[in-house]
Amino acid sequence: MKRMDRTEFFGRLAPLDEERLRKALWNLYWRGSAAMRERIEAELDPDARGRRQRMANRSVDPDLVLHEVRDFVALARSGAYIAGDRRVSRQERSRWRFTFQRLVADASEALLGPEGIPTGVAAVEHLIDLARDAHDHGYFHSDDPVEAARFVVSDAVALLWSRLMGGYGFAGFAERAAPQLIRWESRYGWTRTGFGPTSEKETSLATVLAGMLRTHDMWVGFADNYLSALDLVARNGTERSKRDRADSEWDRARRTAALSEWHDMLFGKLVGHGVEDRLDRLIRHAALGGPELTFLQARLAHQRGDIDGARRLVHQGLEKVPGHQGLLDFAFEIGAPLPPRAQQVFKERSSPAGPAAVRG
Repeated sequence: MKRMDRTEFFGRLAPLDEERLRKALWNLYWRGSAAMRERIEAELDPDARGRRQRMANRSVDPDLVLHEVRDFVALARSGAYIAGDRRVSRQERSRWRFTFQRLVADASEALLGPEGIPTGVAAVEHLIDLARDAHDHGYFHSDDPVEAARFVVSDAVALLWSRLMGGYGFAGFAERAAPQLIRWESRYGWTRTGFGPTSEKETSLATVLAGMLRTHDMWVGFADNYLSALDLVARNGTERSKRDRADSEWDRARRTAALSEWHDMLFGKLVGHGVEDRLDRLIRHAALGGPELTFLQARLAHQRGDIDGARRLVHQGLEKVPGHQGLLDFAFEIGAPLPPRAQQVFKERSSPAGPAAVRG
């Protein structure tokens, strides 16, 4: 279909009164794509283009950026962007993602500037923390905040870690990045749905980190810092009140699942190099738990020739989580007996007709 030129378009608009124009614009806004909504919102703010141009022509003040980031994060966490809080206008609540994007751009510029450490580092950290927490908390009116803000968490972390490495050297980087890895890693990404252009750009933080650890000594050094960071997590966990400890087992399992790719990488890099004492600490660590830890324990036992021990661990793991694919595959690899429920899961998955045929 031929697209109308400017004259034809305005000719079509001429007979419409103000109410019909408003209705047409509303239909475009409500039913259009996210890009369409953003364009309309930008046109509704007559100063937006001018502000963007002024921002492009100025260098950021790292201290001011950090102040703005802290204020934005505090307001979001307090619920100001989701409720009728007077500290945040109605228009700002609907435009939160543009504010977030601006702060990300400013914080990244501050991070790369000559005064980027530690101010720019702190600003980027706050934004990544907020994005990580927004996965589970309703801070904004959005079904998927990270996707809506087009914030690629792994890219932001890669930029931050590169700056930390350059500014503090490997020792300073490892000391700071190890707790961040534990806090930020996510097994299935940082968007809620796992679909969309933002999700497609994400990679695991384990992959980001592996690209930075260029020598064996760096792997060992980072492993030491990682274990120290886990020690701190465990100590903080023991200080919880009794009421909060009921969820500690679930927390440990979730943390270990998120870090499973990293643990697999450590296993491959540390086994057979005379530093396996780090793996011994890892598989017994109080900050970790769940089926992924059992799987790692079984693999290490098997690698050391303890076949019976590996089979026992696999059996124990499958008793708790009969559908764990990694444990099932490993059980067949090492000849471990399957618990009854795990046998049923295997039969259902192996049946050409699917679970219904097995039950029938």
